[in-house]
Amino acid sequence: MTESNDKAFYAGPNSRIREFKFVCRVMVEFIRGFRALHFSGPCVTVFGSARFPEGHPYYVRAHQVGEAVARLGFTVMTGGGPGIMEAANRGAKEAGGVSIGCNIQLPAEQEPNAYLDRYVTLEHFFVRKVLLFKYSYAFVILPGGFGTMDEFFEVLTLVQTGKIQDFPLIVMGKDYYAKLRELLDEMLKAGTINAADMKYLHFTDSVEDMSDYIAHTVQKFGVTPRPSRILGESGIRSTSMPEPKITPR
Repeated sequence: MTESNDKAFYAGPNSRIREFKFVCRVMVEFIRGFRALHFSGPCVTVFGSARFPEGHPYYVRAHQVGEAVARLGFTVMTGGGPGIMEAANRGAKEAGGVSIGCNIQLPAEQEPNAYLDRYVTLEHFFVRKVLLFKYSYAFVILPGGFGTMDEFFEVLTLVQTGKIQDFPLIVMGKDYYAKLRELLDEMLKAGTINAADMKYLHFTDSVEDMSDYIAHTVQKFGVTPRPSRILGESGIRSTSMPEPKITPR
């Protein structure tokens, strides 16, 4: 769907046939995403800005995060683009782990980064977010902008409302997110969130602490299904990395 078609859809009601075609396009996109990612292995999704170049301290930190997550035996999933996403994928890839991405079509085309074992390019942000959430057992939020905040607060809302399990959310960048943490404290004082809601968040700047926290908190969650030979499916798990030690649901 082009930018103009997106705008037309969100502008209000369209003809019934146009609305039906949109539903069909979305359905096909979901199915394509499910087929591409179903056997990607237990994932940890890393969120962050596309704007930090190689060599930036946040890029370096994201690379370390990707490497640490891969060494736990998890697939590293990102939005598939440059910046923080590229760094996390690169860290996983260079550590011998599995690296996947959910890329998005934008008016200024976003190309998938070069460190992906598998990726799917999507037209709709909401489909992309579903896929980023669906296959992950933990979420790492690194410095980012509007898109990162959108992803962060949506997954936090899904956990807080019980729509998904209480997967760990690790926020990295204490200085960067200091004002955000103050805002959350103000929300708590105002009564718009509960003290129990804050338990879902873990703030840290330590990659080692992040790794230990994920390893400790994901033990109660299940594993992904095996590929079907009948359907001609194949997994992409690296044989050089350990399987995550998590128990069945």
